[in-house]
Amino acid sequence: MTRVHFIGVGGAGMSAVAHLLHRRGVGVSGSDSADGPYLRALAGEGIPVTVGHDPGAIDGATEVVVSSAIRDANPELAAARAAGLPVVHRSEALARAVDGLRVVAVAGSHGNTTTAAMTARALHGAGIDATFAIGAPVLGVAGAVGGAYAGGADVAVIEADESDGSFLAYQPEVAVVTNVEPDHLDHYGTREAFEEAFHDFAVRARLVIACGDDPGSAALAERLRGEGIEALTYGGGPENDVVVGEDEMTRGGDSFSLRLSQPGWHNRLNAAAAWAGAVALGANEAQAAEALASYGGTGRRFEHRGSADGVDVYDDYAHHPTEITALVGAARERVGGRLVVLFQPHLYSRTRLLADRFAEALTLEDADVVVAGIYAAREDPEPGVDGTTIGRLVEPAPGGTFRVIEDLREAAEEAARLARPGGAVLTVGAGSVTEAADWVLTSLREREAGRA
Repeated sequence: MTRVHFIGVGGAGMSAVAHLLHRRGVGVSGSDSADGPYLRALAGEGIPVTVGHDPGAIDGATEVVVSSAIRDANPELAAARAAGLPVVHRSEALARAVDGLRVVAVAGSHGNTTTAAMTARALHGAGIDATFAIGAPVLGVAGAVGGAYAGGADVAVIEADESDGSFLAYQPEVAVVTNVEPDHLDHYGTREAFEEAFHDFAVRARLVIACGDDPGSAALAERLRGEGIEALTYGGGPENDVVVGEDEMTRGGDSFSLRLSQPGWHNRLNAAAAWAGAVALGANEAQAAEALASYGGTGRRFEHRGSADGVDVYDDYAHHPTEITALVGAARERVGGRLVVLFQPHLYSRTRLLADRFAEALTLEDADVVVAGIYAAREDPEPGVDGTTIGRLVEPAPGGTFRVIEDLREAAEEAARLARPGGAVLTVGAGSVTEAADWVLTSLREREAGRA
């Protein structure tokens, strides 16, 4: 009997694929270095999972699935290769999990998680029970396991990861490109190679939906049209096929509601992309638009983690300068008081390559910024690259403060100390900073209790 073993199954993306394959009747097992909610959710489905990496975990497996985060030294991976087992990337396993379905794949340097989740919501709201695989928990969907849901329709929504080029494993009917802003240059090397990868992704689709407000995405759409590929654009300008406004969008003279619970112009753009993608796969235009009003969000995308002592705490995955700028803009729409931003840089290479842009994004008026130490993820430390790499380039704006505190827990305590009633703390980054949201809340509760 076939059994596919996932190394690192406790992550959002890997657990989603494991869930979908399991629902398709494939034998699945998995392991991860630490326990967590995704691991427990899979165990609740009856999937054998273990904490820790042991070569014996692959016994009886016929194939092993890994992500780019799994290093060659992993004992399970080493054992699989020694045994001659096929080792495939997560993207290949996901392509198999949605084989035979009409797929909309959402890619982009930013916004792909939110846009994919919004697409699923638009389809479900229009009565299409779409499967989805998204790299974050999708809130408010009964039967979902983290970012995965096995639907009954012939349609699937997947988040297509550009970080390592693995989005080239898919053959979608519809490709959504939210933006093409160079990132992950540790993998691609050059801006040109990064942009070419998006072109190679897009040409696999029947229809490409691209953001006209993003120069890279708009240039891609123009290039595709020149090659005879259908491309639809969305954005604020009248030249776009879908014109986005503050609370409505128009296409071909028809207007549709665009009222969202999530703040920020970037989310209006994401919603328009999602609506266009859902409609392309058969959703009723009005129903899909109305469904977006009840979109519940995803984990770590302006996720409200709690309130204490008059301060709201939000957690967000933003880890690129453009994303931070969009997040702060959205937070200022929602929060009337002073902001405290606790940012944990993600990857040494990204911090080094984009330090000046991070400094610009974190130069905030009437706000307090705390930068913690770098979350290494898949990288080894780089000598001389740390939080001060950004800090040296920052000159605090009027009414703003900036400090670097390498220890994350100490940084969280400082963020709580700076917070003022009526304001908010944002914990920001793609790494362990999500844990700091709870630490901030604990400090705020202690402060509140001390005044009681």
